Amino acid sequence: AEIIKKELGISDSNLIFDKRLWELSAGIFDGKVWNDYLEVREKGDGYFYKPKGGESHKELKQRVTDFLYDIEEKYKDRNILVVTHEGSARVLFAGAKGFNDTETIQYLENDIKTFKNAEIKELDFIPLPHNENFELDLHRPYIDKIVLIDSKEEKYSRIPEVIDCWFESGSMPFAQDHYPFENLDWKNKNFPAGFVAEYIAQTRTWFYYTHVISSILFNEAPFKNIVTTGTILAEDGQKMSKSKNNFPDPWILFNKYGVDALRFYLMSCPVMKGEDINFLEKAVQDISNKIIGRLNNVLVFYELYPIPEQARYRAGRDIPKSKNILDKWILSRLDEFIYDVTDRMEKYDIALATRPLELFIEDLSTWYLRRSRDRIKDGDEEARQTLYFVLKTLAKIIAPFTPFTSENIWLKLRTEKDEESVHLTSWPKKKFKIFSFSKPKVLKNMETVRSLVTLGLEARQRAGIKVRQPLNKLEIIAEKLSDEYLEIIKDELNIKNIEYILKIKIGIQKVNLDTKMTPDLKEEGDYRELVRAVQDIRKKMGLTPSDIISLIVETNDEGRKLIHKFETGLLKIILASKIEFKANEGDSLKIDELVFKIKIEK
Repeated sequence: AEIIKKELGISDSNLIFDKRLWELSAGIFDGKVWNDYLEVREKGDGYFYKPKGGESHKELKQRVTDFLYDIEEKYKDRNILVVTHEGSARVLFAGAKGFNDTETIQYLENDIKTFKNAEIKELDFIPLPHNENFELDLHRPYIDKIVLIDSKEEKYSRIPEVIDCWFESGSMPFAQDHYPFENLDWKNKNFPAGFVAEYIAQTRTWFYYTHVISSILFNEAPFKNIVTTGTILAEDGQKMSKSKNNFPDPWILFNKYGVDALRFYLMSCPVMKGEDINFLEKAVQDISNKIIGRLNNVLVFYELYPIPEQARYRAGRDIPKSKNILDKWILSRLDEFIYDVTDRMEKYDIALATRPLELFIEDLSTWYLRRSRDRIKDGDEEARQTLYFVLKTLAKIIAPFTPFTSENIWLKLRTEKDEESVHLTSWPKKKFKIFSFSKPKVLKNMETVRSLVTLGLEARQRAGIKVRQPLNKLEIIAEKLSDEYLEIIKDELNIKNIEYILKIKIGIQKVNLDTKMTPDLKEEGDYRELVRAVQDIRKKMGLTPSDIISLIVETNDEGRKLIHKFETGLLKIILASKIEFKANEGDSLKIDELVFKIKIEK
C-alpha cells in the first residue's frame, strides 16, 4: 500500500488501514507451513474449519464483506483501491456476489482466476439486499433497503402493501371476474365452486388461502368438495428424479400398454385420496390386459356378429326385451354397475368409482359372453341386441376413466343419429333408485348359480376329473332355482342332472358330485377331448371363427365309431364341411385307448 501511495502520489489522509482486510487468522498455524494448515483443514470441516485461536474462511468472508458494504456506504460513487491478501480478496469477490455457503464453496473450488502477486482486478460492486450473513435475500426487511434511481433522479422502492403472491391466487374464486366491482350476479350463481382438485402440497398454500380469504369475506368455504391427489413415488419408494432415472419413460408406457391403462391405474389407486403411492409398471400392465384388453376382445367378437345397421339406433336407445335369463342378468348387472359408479362419482370418490368397472368387464367377458357365444354365432337377435346395448352404454360410463377406449367403442357402434363423440353424450340414468338396499332377483339367483358352479369345479378338481368329462349328477343344498338357472349350472359343470338334497332360503351352500363313470359318459368325454384338439389345431393355424374347414382323420374302427356317433355336432362346432377318413401327416392325438391323426384343410 505504501509503494502504491508513493507511485500514485496519494496523500496520507487518503490511505486507510482496516483490520477487516487482514489475511486469514490461522491461530495455532501462524508461522507454520501453509500446507500443514491445508492438510488439517481438508480433513476437517473445510470451508467451516476453525483452528484454535483462529477463524474459518466463513468468518473471513463475513468480515471482508462487512468492510465492502461499509466502504460502499461511506464513499459512494468513488473509486476505491483495496490492497489485501489473495485469500481475503477471493472471499471478498464471493461476498460481493451475495453467495451463500454452498455457492461460496463451489466458487472457491471452481474459480481458476487466482490473484497473481501485485495483480489488480476490478470489482464492480452493487449493494444487494442481504441477510446478516451478507447472503442475497430478497425477502423483507432486506429488500426494503433497496432504492432504485432512474436517469431523472426519481427514486423507486418496494410498495409496502404487497403481500404473499398466494393471497392473489387465493382470491381467484371471485377476483378473476373483478368482483366486487362488477359481475355481482356471476359470483352469486357460481360461488362457491362445486369442487376443486389439487395436489396435497397445496393444503398449506392455495387451499389454505382460498379458505381463509373466503371465510373472512363471505363466511363460507369457496368450494363444496375437494379432490386431492397424493405423491407418486418411484417403485422403491424414493422421490422420482431425473438424476436417479428411477421412473419409466411415459412414452414407452403409452406405446406398450396404451394411455388409458396408465390413466386408469392412476385414477384407481390411493393417490386419488391424497395418499402417496409407489408407481408399479406391473399394475399398468395388468390393467391393460385384464380391463382394456378384455373389453377390446368383447368388441372384436361383436364386430364378427353385428346387428344390422338399420337396427342399431333403436337397439342402442331402447333396453332390450329379451326373455333369456343371461340377457336379463347382464342388463341388471349393467344397471347395478351404472348405479355404483354414479353413486361414487357423485361423492367425488374417483378411486372407489373405478372398482365396479373391472368387475363388470369380467362378468361381461368371462360369464355373459362366454355363455352367450353360441347364441350370438347362431344369429340370436335378442343376444346380439343385448350385447350391442351393453357395449354402447358401457362406453358412456367408462369415458371419464378410459376416454380413448370408450371413444373407439362408440365410433364403431354409433349411427348417424347418434352424437359424434361419446364425450358429447349424456350420462346414463340409474334405473334402481335404492339399488344398494334391494337387488333384483335375477342378480341374487345368478350369484347363487356362480357360487354353486365354483363349489362344483372345486369338487371336480378334488376328484381329478376334467370338466370336459360329463358326469351324471350333482346334489346341492341351496336356494330354490328355476330350471333356466339349473341349466346354466349343468352346462358349466358338464352335469346331466341336478338334485336338491335340501332347499334353503339362506345359509351355506353345499354340493355333492356323483363321480361314477358309465360307458356313455366316458364316450362323450372322449368326444369333447376330440373337439378341443381340433379347435386347438384351428387356433394354431390362425384360422378365424368364420373359416370353413375339411377335417381329415386317420384312426381305427373305434375312433371312427366315436366320430360317426357325434358327427353332426362335431361338424357344427368345428365349422367343418366334411370329414374324410384317410392316412395323413397331421397332428397325433391319443385319448385314452383311442389314437387319431388329424389334419385340417381350409
